[in-house]
Amino acid sequence: MKKSFIFALCSLSMVLLVLFSGCKKDKEQAPETFVSDMARPVWTAPEKSDMTSSMTAVVKVDLKAQYPNIAADFALNDNDLIAAFAGETCLGVAAPDEGLFYLYIAGPNEQMVNEQMVNLKYYSAHYKNLFRTKDAFLFRNDDHLGTIAEPFAPTFVVGK
Repeated sequence: MKKSFIFALCSLSMVLLVLFSGCKKDKEQAPETFVSDMARPVWTAPEKSDMTSSMTAVVKVDLKAQYPNIAADFALNDNDLIAAFAGETCLGVAAPDEGLFYLYIAGPNEQMVNEQMVNLKYYSAHYKNLFRTKDAFLFRNDDHLGTIAEPFAPTFVVGK
């Protein structure tokens, strides 16, 4: 009887764990629509002359590939923007150029910025909404992330 009680308790624990995990995933799922009324952000890139360290990134944004059911009508727009951030500090801003974003990411001090996590924020003029990267990358002085042939294609989620 003791073994069957322990087995039942373990089984109940596993069921509850699966249920709670499912609830957490539901919160992270994409919304029904990306359409918003958010104004285009004003991000200010640092002055290149004031920066002592930098890296570049060639970034591809394709919400249609990531969210085929929600973003079937996605298209880049000349008013789209992408920006790199370390915390709340903007390190670079770029607009699309022939389907890619060529981002110059600069920092004021190599020791302060090097090896810091960098997140991207993307404003879609099509959806009038802000997206952020789910996967950040490390800032590394003189590094290059992505190429024209193989651009960096991060996963974006809705939100600031």
